[in-house]
Amino acid sequence: MIPKLMQSLVLPVAKTQASRRQFMLGALAAGGGVAVGYHILASSPAAASDSAADGNKAAAFTPYLAIDSDGKVMVLSSQFEMGQGSYNGIATLVAEELDADWSSIDVRGVAGNVKAYGNVAFGGTIQGTGGSTSMVTSWERYRKAGAAARAMLVAAAASEWGVQPAEIIVENGVLTHPSGKTGGFGVFAAKAAAMPVPTDVKLKQPGDWKLIGNAKLKRFDSARKTNGTEHYTIDVKLPGMLTAVMIHPPMFGAKVKSFDAAAARSVKGVVDVVETPRGIAVVGEHMWAAIKGREAVKVVWDETAAEKRSTSELMSMYKDLAAKAPAAIARKDGNIDAGFAAAAKVIEASFEFPYLAHSAMEPLNAVARKNDDGTLEIWGGHQFPDVYQMLASQIVGTTPDKVRLHVMKTGGSFGRRAVFDGDVVVEAVHIAKAIGFRAPVKVQWTREDDMRAGRYRPSYVHKLKAGIDGDGKLVAWSDHVVGQSIMSKTAFEGMVQNGVDPTSVEGASNLPYAIPNQTVGLTTTEVGVPVLWWRSVGSTHTAFAAEAFIDEVAEAAGRDPIEYRLSMLEPQSRHAVVLKIAAEKAEWTKPLPKNRFRGVAVAESFGSVVAQIAEVSTDGSGSIKVERVIAAVDCGLAVNPDQVRAQVEGGIGFGLGAILGEEITLTAGKVDQGNFDVYSPLRIDAMPVVEVHILASTNPPSGIGEPGVPPIGPAVANAVYKALGKRIRVMPFTKTLNA
Repeated sequence: MIPKLMQSLVLPVAKTQASRRQFMLGALAAGGGVAVGYHILASSPAAASDSAADGNKAAAFTPYLAIDSDGKVMVLSSQFEMGQGSYNGIATLVAEELDADWSSIDVRGVAGNVKAYGNVAFGGTIQGTGGSTSMVTSWERYRKAGAAARAMLVAAAASEWGVQPAEIIVENGVLTHPSGKTGGFGVFAAKAAAMPVPTDVKLKQPGDWKLIGNAKLKRFDSARKTNGTEHYTIDVKLPGMLTAVMIHPPMFGAKVKSFDAAAARSVKGVVDVVETPRGIAVVGEHMWAAIKGREAVKVVWDETAAEKRSTSELMSMYKDLAAKAPAAIARKDGNIDAGFAAAAKVIEASFEFPYLAHSAMEPLNAVARKNDDGTLEIWGGHQFPDVYQMLASQIVGTTPDKVRLHVMKTGGSFGRRAVFDGDVVVEAVHIAKAIGFRAPVKVQWTREDDMRAGRYRPSYVHKLKAGIDGDGKLVAWSDHVVGQSIMSKTAFEGMVQNGVDPTSVEGASNLPYAIPNQTVGLTTTEVGVPVLWWRSVGSTHTAFAAEAFIDEVAEAAGRDPIEYRLSMLEPQSRHAVVLKIAAEKAEWTKPLPKNRFRGVAVAESFGSVVAQIAEVSTDGSGSIKVERVIAAVDCGLAVNPDQVRAQVEGGIGFGLGAILGEEITLTAGKVDQGNFDVYSPLRIDAMPVVEVHILASTNPPSGIGEPGVPPIGPAVANAVYKALGKRIRVMPFTKTLNA
């Protein structure tokens, strides 16, 4: 349970030295603006992000929202926007309580103040976007910010007009009084800035909501994304900026032994070639020069500590480990040995999952510039911005408050931009330092860099075993998971308890079915391949293994897959409810047309429960096509229903790509894949028709950016079995379908 972030509102009033992004109160008052935040803010201006444009209309220093003299509302988001719609959701919360005109809303990311923006889901000591927590952690915080700002504006108008605040009506960014007096937010912004911030604001009741839960509300940023005016890191252009590309080690763990850059330096447009802790950087006047220069560099690598094994060797090791007793126990219910001994039938299966790349549309990039005043500026998409701020400060020998972060929107992440070693940001700072900070430097990875030097969803093996009694009841269940730890050697290492990384077993250790005897074990492997959370993290493999295997058990018991699942769930449980809704909407008991087949799966992740029924077709040749997916979703209250649908649809497409054709393989330690010609995310012509049914709920929002991914794999696998009689136990499906 995530605690309430704050119990009262505090006006940040600390003074700082003047800067072009002046401290909130003074700057906004000068421009006729008001800003509201919940925390007393740090006093150093350099800790500010690029949360507002220069000038006195939108200058702010980490409040949660600002209103300028034109009535424009700038929501300042602690959560990073990477396409998941968190900016839109947070803007909805503010605009609802503020009674703002939706067309006046804009949102920018902020960073550099952990006290104000620490994610309580991560303990509050780090600012982070991930784990589908954006709406969970923002639900109360940003509604209170909107309500407080509204109260301040009303107080200002009441004072100006000489009326009682209760007599004033606020609607669509305009304050009115029965006497005929009227004025927009901008009219009262300056006066409101001097008003005390309420310490106890009353939030709207659900019956009064106009924006929250409104299925017709469109994203505020749709036009910019449609017409190409939205700005990403790749669009950043600074005066005199140079572009750098990296030469990363060909094997993970290899180091530069020596290099010859003579030929590269003669390439037109190449400015410099420098060595960094992460490889060789070629710096050019533009991207093409840097790439051509990179092709001319000769590097000798020290491969002493490199990971040299191939995928086949690693998978063989994993399967051998899976056959042995697990190294750690994540769950133990009842007496597993007695359960299997009493079983009338025992079913066993193993499942194999490859490494997966994140393959976001915008490859990794960052821009670094050192200013004359000694401050460092960084542009980039940061899921853990304060971590990058700290790492950057260490490289240049300064303090974190001297590093200014410009939080840019980014073309996807899926976990890839949530690293703790700084990654491309560290590269940019190292390169800028190596060339004497004589110019801003943009580091831009290519698709091949992103795929070969990037981090991956770990590879896993599951060995499952189930026992049923004479009536088909599931009486024993064991799942041995083998794979690398994501949490180890990161800031979250403390979450690894008794040898169990929770991200390796989530979705397995909390299986919802009532099984009297159950164990979930984990054996963590030590492999030199860098791994990272990937959209829906552990549930990407645990849900597949569990839900595909449950179907096998149901068949052994002679039971319908949905009926069998429901027999092990409380009738009113969230899992049971979404299963029933999905079955009803898919007309589960109604026969399908010839060559159409169905499969089902249900999974809980990030506080939400999603059931999916997939329909596949086959032409008799052994190939399959996913035609239709029906999804039932319980994600608590849907702040933006259209965005919930979009995330579930996107999750289904993302998950389908992973099961149907994606895999990262190694040959003698080198990654085989480099681009989308050999690494195959789902193509648009393979995207099925998707129906998303959102359960009405009064519970607070739970995660939705990731929960659409886990059920799609097993649902399709179970449908494929009905179609072709083949059990899919090795990912991607092509390994089985083409066998």
